[in-house]
Amino acid sequence: MSNRHFPVHPNLRQLKNQAKDLLRGIRRGDPDAIGDLQQHHPEQPDAADAKLADAQLALARSYGLPSWPRLVLACEVTDAICHDRVSRLRELMIKHPSLLTESARGTVGENWGPPMSYAANLGRTRIIEMLRQLGAADLDHAFDRACLQGELAAAQQLYAMGARPKPTALLGPAETLTPNGMAFLLEHGADARYVPDDGGTPAALVLETYVRGPEGKHACLELLAQYGVELPDTPTMALHRGRIDLLEAHLGRDPKLLSRVFSHAEIYPQSIGCHTDESLALNTRPIGGATLLHLCVDYDEMAMARWLLAHGVDVNAHAEVGADGFGGHTALFGCVVAQSQRMRKTDDFAALLLDHGADPNVRVSLRKQLRFVGDELMHEYRDVTPLSWGAKFHDREFVSEKAMRLVETRGGRA
Repeated sequence: MSNRHFPVHPNLRQLKNQAKDLLRGIRRGDPDAIGDLQQHHPEQPDAADAKLADAQLALARSYGLPSWPRLVLACEVTDAICHDRVSRLRELMIKHPSLLTESARGTVGENWGPPMSYAANLGRTRIIEMLRQLGAADLDHAFDRACLQGELAAAQQLYAMGARPKPTALLGPAETLTPNGMAFLLEHGADARYVPDDGGTPAALVLETYVRGPEGKHACLELLAQYGVELPDTPTMALHRGRIDLLEAHLGRDPKLLSRVFSHAEIYPQSIGCHTDESLALNTRPIGGATLLHLCVDYDEMAMARWLLAHGVDVNAHAEVGADGFGGHTALFGCVVAQSQRMRKTDDFAALLLDHGADPNVRVSLRKQLRFVGDELMHEYRDVTPLSWGAKFHDREFVSEKAMRLVETRGGRA
């Protein structure tokens, strides 16, 4: 059973070194290394007798590949595609014809697909042409991947080969906030109002995706509106769309708008297909019951946040506190722990809030359940400051160390 994630573009040299490190760990009696050997080696050799080939096999299987030679082959295939080495890839395909239909990375269930689809992800049109000539048949999947990644030359090439948008095709660029891929699909017949069997329309996915990118989100929503999706006329949707003009109109009608808190259903409207299960809206702190400024921080809406602050929004406004006593966080908490931390490379948002007087030592109690990660349990954090919440948060991938250091320099205490 796999317990490691095989990289999209695996590095064979690093993997060889990793196998050597594993063997050294086995020989010195490291419990984790011996556990890898026992769990993943089909013959479970005695640690004292383990050889490099045993460590390589155990490592390959821990990544979900059946053998070390298959891992090496996966590295060679993906490396040839990434570097557009058409001749080298042709040699590999002719020597191993089964590779045309197997995952390019050799693992089961991964979404980059066989070599032609893998090449489509990267826009490698010469490789797509060569693989098609050799008999590669994953046209539709390759087409979906090209549109998801915004590789329009590859998408056009695959369309000319006979690929056509499937009903689910728009979900790809909706997930990745890729407006050029979405536009291509819409222009070629994809249905903007498609509703999957399990719910979650393209418009809903634009809001509920793990990806953060304001420009892409704005453009995708405008495209869907152009092709018939009715986006509700609400302050939260104005923010999602990046439409300051619409938000100004709402402020003119509701002078208390900037101090209002918004329910989960207002932020993720069911009218466009958003889920009722709040955990499927992928953020790392409770967003329901929060202000527009909280929403800006979660979605990296810097321009909108500056507009709100210029119009007098309270930088220390608290979200609602539930009947169970959890909630009440300020926007600064979202700078320390948020979905966007995996893509945000700076602490600009924390600096913006602190420069406008954000309290670095406010205390609240929070609970959070993450989805589609290793640990999906509900976790509780009682009486925490932004810093102590970041220090205690159970998944470090979502914690911004840069923001934490900045908060600390501005007087924050854990």
